Amino acid sequence: MMQDFTQWLQQPGLSHFLIVSGLLFSFGMFAVLTRRNAIMVLMGIELILNSANINFLAFSRYTTGTLDGHLVAIFVIILAAAEAAIALAIVLNIYQNFNTVNVDELNHLRD
Repeated sequence: MMQDFTQWLQQPGLSHFLIVSGLLFSFGMFAVLTRRNAIMVLMGIELILNSANINFLAFSRYTTGTLDGHLVAIFVIILAAAEAAIALAIVLNIYQNFNTVNVDELNHLRD
């Protein structure tokens, strides 16, 4: 029984990547839904995007064998970098105006 498990761990397959991706996605959703700090929410979004990248790369390797998944993953990385830069600028601007990055206290933006 233990030998089967160690053999399963030594040869990573599609299921290994999907398990890691699912865990990253779960942690990211947990961070987005439970955190009140805007920076922690952004980190959760980054985890979700990274889990999508793992899925793209894993399915590209184990289904078609082409570089399509790699190209999409590079595009997602570029998109995530742009999102992080813009979101961080917005968070810094909010902190400068309201002296907080707590998303629950930012209902003044509606006024």
